[in-house]
Amino acid sequence: LTGVPREQRAFQYLLAHAIPGDPRHVLQTFDQWCYRCEHLSSVGPVKGRIVERLLRERAPLRVLELGTYCGYGTVLLAQGLPPGARLYTVAVDPRHAAVAEKVIRLAGFDEQTVELIVGPSEEVIPRLREKHGLPKADFVFMDHRKRCYLRDLRLLESHRLLAEGATVLADNVLFPGAPHFLQYAKTCGKYHCKVHRASLEY
Repeated sequence: LTGVPREQRAFQYLLAHAIPGDPRHVLQTFDQWCYRCEHLSSVGPVKGRIVERLLRERAPLRVLELGTYCGYGTVLLAQGLPPGARLYTVAVDPRHAAVAEKVIRLAGFDEQTVELIVGPSEEVIPRLREKHGLPKADFVFMDHRKRCYLRDLRLLESHRLLAEGATVLADNVLFPGAPHFLQYAKTCGKYHCKVHRASLEY
């Protein structure tokens, strides 16, 4: 009714209530908005704890996120990075990317820590090494279109962008579901697979 997209409304709420430079408070404020006002398809706090635990265990220096949306997952990942690490996040929608950029910077992360790349993942992935300086990713978080999961995993493989022992974490593979990705990951012989059971966000 206001003509303002809900992603922008969420950011306005963050501006009014979140503590700048405090990523944990930015995420908590985002959660408050999603619980009380409008649902946004962000990772959320329950699945977020799984992401945080895996980051602590793996301590990756090069992280790739496919599916920036409003920047919730980006802030979640960035706050769990070890010193000297770098996060590359890929957003397909320029309007969402504009909101995400402001959320990321509000949380206190500069371009040296988080690089936001706008474009379709199938076009961005082949250019990650030459254009963006990502030699190999130690940790990949997939939270974009589910039908793209398998295609993009194979792109990462074919361009040799996965480091030895890399972790690939994919959200919502059971519902709404990414059955071809899941089948490939389980049967191709390249990965050790584990399904983390969780509820849908919010």
